[in-house]
Amino acid sequence: MNFDLTDERQMLQDGLRRFLRDKYTPDLLKQIADSETGTSSDVWDGLADMGVIGALFTEDQGGFGGAGFDVALVAEEMGRVGATDPLIDTGILGGGLIAALGTDDQKAMIEDIIAGTRQLALAHGEPGSRYDLSRVGTTVADGKLTGRKAVVVNGGAADTLIVSARTFGDVADQEGISLYLVAADAPGLTRRSYALTGGGHAAEITLDDTPGTLLGTEGQAFDALPTAHARATCAISAEAVGLMDAIRELTVDYLKTRKQFGQPIGKFQALQHRMADVLIEIEQARSAVINLAGHLEAEPAVRDVHVAATKTLIGQVARLVAEESIQMHGGIGMTEEYGLAHLAKRLVMVDHRFGDTLYHMDRFIALAVA
Repeated sequence: MNFDLTDERQMLQDGLRRFLRDKYTPDLLKQIADSETGTSSDVWDGLADMGVIGALFTEDQGGFGGAGFDVALVAEEMGRVGATDPLIDTGILGGGLIAALGTDDQKAMIEDIIAGTRQLALAHGEPGSRYDLSRVGTTVADGKLTGRKAVVVNGGAADTLIVSARTFGDVADQEGISLYLVAADAPGLTRRSYALTGGGHAAEITLDDTPGTLLGTEGQAFDALPTAHARATCAISAEAVGLMDAIRELTVDYLKTRKQFGQPIGKFQALQHRMADVLIEIEQARSAVINLAGHLEAEPAVRDVHVAATKTLIGQVARLVAEESIQMHGGIGMTEEYGLAHLAKRLVMVDHRFGDTLYHMDRFIALAVA
């Protein structure tokens, strides 16, 4: 099988890598960290102008990509610079659900998403729900929603929220879940935004008789959620690989320049062996992401096995790479002024989105036995 990039994807990768390398300077990262949204509007506009957001959608949806390999390519390049832009939340989760469930009028929003003029956030997780996609306690009556949503990434900056609510059934039932489009300025909607450890912002959302517009068929939205989360898991796993690559390069450069006993510490065999182990693990993680990207369109039972296997491996390798890089750097690896700090924190926090290592390990075992 040929894993080489097509000419179009190679052009996208080259252009995106140059753009991000020029934009994501240490000064910009500091500005982003101090901002109210945790992102850069200048970078977001540039991504839209380059057509990067459009790469997350198929031609039928108004984009020019949409395949698993397109998603992985874009996400890996974003990870390489530790980018905090809400591509996953706006393009993959929010935009993907609208593309899958929306009416023609609702799908017209995708044009605004690709143009970069509309940001989205999926308000699905609730206090106590952990990673269970079917656990929804938010209620809806006469098109008005009441409930709480927790850790809604990009929830404070989004123009439109996609909110899950239970139309009927018990709190953990798959049947009875509906999705609603809710404007950011809708009455009864309260958003409390805060910074995340790995960069970017999330929000706690409170809904009190907040009006929303139904997305898809009432009570039948659950099946679209695992599909959107599978694509998002592929994206964040690819982002982790990009982060790992950047951390590895930073560590190798440090080992070549830091001297001890009159020579670069990279000449010490013990450190060479440790870096070799790190490289092998990163390449294994990359292979897992490629495998998952190729199975996103498979039937759910097959797809979900690859999702669980990939996220489990990514979590394990991410922890190894972060720990080894910091240990080999020594004290400087813990300082905010040095580039490793942001990359390592963001890499570690990858494990806490869309299911951590233990969750997906248990899930993989259950799916493999079934």
